[in-house]
Amino acid sequence: MQFGVQMVFQNFGRRTSDAQVYDEDIRLGLLAEELGFDALWPVEHHFEDYSFCPDNIQFLSYMAGRTSRIKLGTGAVILPWNMPIRVAEKIVLLDHLCEGRTLFGMGRGLARKEYAGMGIDMDEARARFDESADMVLQAIETGFIEGKGPYYPQTRTEIRPGPYKSFDDRIYQVAMSPESVQECAKIGARMVIFAQRPWEQQAEAVAAYRKAFQEHHGRKSPPIMICDFTYCDTDPERAERLGRQYVTNYLLTVLDHYELAGDHLKEAKGYEAYGDAVEAIRSIGKEGMAAGYLDVTAWGTPEQIIKKYKWRYELLGDFDINPCFRFGGIGYDEAERSMRCFAEHVIPALREWDRRKAA
Repeated sequence: MQFGVQMVFQNFGRRTSDAQVYDEDIRLGLLAEELGFDALWPVEHHFEDYSFCPDNIQFLSYMAGRTSRIKLGTGAVILPWNMPIRVAEKIVLLDHLCEGRTLFGMGRGLARKEYAGMGIDMDEARARFDESADMVLQAIETGFIEGKGPYYPQTRTEIRPGPYKSFDDRIYQVAMSPESVQECAKIGARMVIFAQRPWEQQAEAVAAYRKAFQEHHGRKSPPIMICDFTYCDTDPERAERLGRQYVTNYLLTVLDHYELAGDHLKEAKGYEAYGDAVEAIRSIGKEGMAAGYLDVTAWGTPEQIIKKYKWRYELLGDFDINPCFRFGGIGYDEAERSMRCFAEHVIPALREWDRRKAA
């Protein structure tokens, strides 16, 4: 069981400067290595307070020089917004800079606002992702990139520097729709999911991924990775009050940024699974959404968080854990205390439980 830290660079309510957001998130990233976390996972997002890390590979290149042990994962590079040859070059270069600590995570993006800002038709997202993923994965493994598709025609070109080492078992993909689940299994990536819907439904998607992975590759799939927005506190009253506040705040930013109740998701090609949920979101409203989101997310006291993770294991089997500690208006001091609490109480307990389970 591996423990990462997801980094979202959110300026909730624009309460501070963007410079302070980066200063504090960098401090938390450095603290993650000190506390024994296994990986950093900065996102790629553009243009809004919701999250702004326009180039997570560049950010990780900086962190490569500030760290020595922790793995550096892209959570994720949104392939339709980037040229495949540039993604391949930067990922390989990052792997040299950090001496093989890179974890390459990919996604296709969901926000209409970001697609509009990039000048890319959202209806092309699925096809662009599939075409780019094949090209990039071939390039970072072999050192050569080529493509014959309609979006990224590319003559065979050598990537320099060449690959530092194989990316086998270092490929991840966000897979929250049925189509993405199948593509993730096909390319042999580790499945990345977010805590956002009932775990019984998530279990069905995970089972589909594992079945497809076995069919494509003739072997058992690696553990999936689960991303949560987590507040951890040993004081039950504070854990309940602040956890509920911050997690709900974050959900409201998600609803706004992704326009999840908008009709455009019903019509966007390749996003049918999200469009099908629009009426359900409208029917239960924000309060209903908040109650459901709080229920499926790992937050609270260490004991409550551990209990939730163990229950997920009963449904899903093995998984890695990737919490975010700074979001929804959490100040730096609160985020640091939450992260330290998680590292002191949750990680050792789950690692010992994982060892006993394996034995």
